[in-house]
Amino acid sequence: MGSGRVNIEIIFTGRSNVGKSTLFSHLFGVRVRKGKRPGTTIAPNFYSYRDLLATDLPGFGYVKGVSRGFNERVKDFIVHYIEENASRIAAGVIVIDSKAFREVVERWDSRGYIPVDVEMADFLRDVGVEVIVCANKFDKVENGEEVLEYISSRMSVDRERVIPTVAKKGDISGVKNTLKDVLARRGRVDLFGAFK
Repeated sequence: MGSGRVNIEIIFTGRSNVGKSTLFSHLFGVRVRKGKRPGTTIAPNFYSYRDLLATDLPGFGYVKGVSRGFNERVKDFIVHYIEENASRIAAGVIVIDSKAFREVVERWDSRGYIPVDVEMADFLRDVGVEVIVCANKFDKVENGEEVLEYISSRMSVDRERVIPTVAKKGDISGVKNTLKDVLARRGRVDLFGAFK
């Protein structure tokens, strides 16, 4: 992290292996640390620009081959991080795998559980953080608009806040423009230089 005072923060959160760190890397032009396997990193990646901090939080949710205790420690870390910094977090970008989203949500629903992506969106709203959903891996999706509407409905997010991306190919302009809009509404166009 930079040595300056942080007044505004953007966080990136989502399940393991959805392309969160790839998106983060393309948005800010930085290389990020990744675990050797999905779900093995607990330390966030940070990028600072002036008094803006961008934080790539560890992936959450069940990861095969990782202990339940480790998964719970990651979840607890993320919840505490967000609660402690909510007053400065301008936006929470929840990155999802747009192709797998419906299947994952329906699997959780069938077991009587709230899907963790939906739970995260509710939690961010509860602590006063604006929610943006990055529908990543969108090049693998058929019936694109229908998928985006489904995501919007299940995440309880306005359709224009569900942004299709293909982070692996650098197709991230929609998320970049949405984040610039968030900053502009806070009178912080001086922070646009954070984006590459």
